[in-house]
Amino acid sequence: QVQLVESGGGLVQPGGSLRLSCAASGRTFSRYSMGWFRQAPGKERELVAAITWTGGRTYYQDSVKGRFTISRDNAKNTVYLQMNSLKPEDTAVYFCAAKIGGTIATSQYDYWGQGTQVTVSS
Repeated sequence: QVQLVESGGGLVQPGGSLRLSCAASGRTFSRYSMGWFRQAPGKERELVAAITWTGGRTYYQDSVKGRFTISRDNAKNTVYLQMNSLKPEDTAVYFCAAKIGGTIATSQYDYWGQGTQVTVSS
């Protein structure tokens, strides 16, 4: 089992940047594929980006391609989401999630963090 804790959210102006971090407990973090999801008020939770356990393959939702970058540091049990050129429509609670095996481009993840709020507003 793995426990996930997100950090790095906050208020940022349009065009600004934030880096989210997700720290994982447990010694088997490197075996998990990781995903970042978001949920805006009144909307369903959606997958934003994901990365395989090796870091060799990534997935991005079309709306964030070229602006967001997912990465991981298995030595630090941490996955990151670098968000640049932020837009008001990126405002949401961002969650990290973990799974073992299977496709990363899915909503079916096994473990979830509590989320961190990202607000993009002037």
